[in-house]
Amino acid sequence: MFSPSAAAADAPKTGKSNSAIIALCMIITVIEGYNLIVFGQVVPLILRDQSMGITDQAIGLIGGVVYIGAILGSLVAPLLGQRFGRKAVLAGAITVFAAASALTGLSPDGVVMGLARFLAGCGLGAALTTAMTVARNNAPARRGSLVVTITMAGIPLGGVVAALIAVPVLPAVGWRPMFFIGTAVTLAILLAVLLTKFPVSTEPEVAGGAWTTRHKLAALFSGRGAMVALIIAVCAVANMVAWQGLNVWVVEAMIGLGLNLQVALLFSFVLTGAAVIGSFATAWIADRWGAALAAVITGGCTLLGLVGILAVPFSAPLAVACISLMGIGGHSTMNLVHTATSDIYPLPARATALGWSNGTSFIGAFLGPTLGGAAIAAGEFHDAFGTFAAAAAVCLAAVTGLYIADRKTTHASFRHPHGRKGEPLVASEVPA
Repeated sequence: MFSPSAAAADAPKTGKSNSAIIALCMIITVIEGYNLIVFGQVVPLILRDQSMGITDQAIGLIGGVVYIGAILGSLVAPLLGQRFGRKAVLAGAITVFAAASALTGLSPDGVVMGLARFLAGCGLGAALTTAMTVARNNAPARRGSLVVTITMAGIPLGGVVAALIAVPVLPAVGWRPMFFIGTAVTLAILLAVLLTKFPVSTEPEVAGGAWTTRHKLAALFSGRGAMVALIIAVCAVANMVAWQGLNVWVVEAMIGLGLNLQVALLFSFVLTGAAVIGSFATAWIADRWGAALAAVITGGCTLLGLVGILAVPFSAPLAVACISLMGIGGHSTMNLVHTATSDIYPLPARATALGWSNGTSFIGAFLGPTLGGAAIAAGEFHDAFGTFAAAAAVCLAAVTGLYIADRKTTHASFRHPHGRKGEPLVASEVPA
């Protein structure tokens, strides 16, 4: 338990950051991204693996169930972090998704694979929420968007790694080794976390002893906070329907449009590569003009890319341009929604707020692969893109609402635990 005086001493100094911890958090998200996105790389081979007996509809459900687990992990992680510390939660979460990755590679059928992906989701959701919170708490306020972007860039970067490994590995030895590679790297990351000393300043919101779990939930779900939470949820769900639906189905969709496996895998590389590169450009915009405004721009990119691939006759250059826009928009919009969330809510409630934005995003991440699978099972590859385009349109409307809400919402909108309104507590302001 932190005392007010100890909390004040350990509070991060304004304008300074802990680069080593932020770098570790990014490395964690890289392997998370690999474990998430590698599934989309292997879908075509799993469908053609007669020993598994998995249908298009079933693979969509298996591809989505990981995010049901992630919802649970992301919502529970802040509570566990407050009780046991962020380092312990990170280590436990990484252990869970390392074991789940190995189980996925060993799966004899769809039932075991679905269970393995659910367990992987629990670990991934807890690790992602915790890593994002730790990284954001180690960054100065003026670099919030950049630090969240650096951390979350690990997700598509992990997808890029998965795509590069998949090109030689899948045709040569099949899909199972892809998960064993993920397991080995995850265990190496676990060792790095165990050997790293986490400074007390990574948990300033825990030092806010006056803020109980009830107070943090009240900040999110009462008054103006409730309206903002609803907008955040719509942004997150709609964006992730499009983004994760594309991650799981882009390779199979491109094969359905007449491309061979290796060329289709290159489009997956374009999707995730554009996400990495674009996220840093959008973070620069966000740090100057605000995360919510930048999210409006990136939401428009996603919709434009999807409309382009639906409305214009297919050609390779057009497809590359459209897939790039989808990658830039899909990944960056979620980063920016997380950044806006962490900026809008008071510091002691930050981990809880990020748990909410992450948890609701995983709902969309479950729905995207499932809806895409239903469309592709019917043989309608364009319908899958149409579903994702409809979600992108809803997301664009929602992030516009978030931008408006962000302009009107100040920290004075949130109630202090002791009943008065005012600026959010930081560690040095915790009352005795």
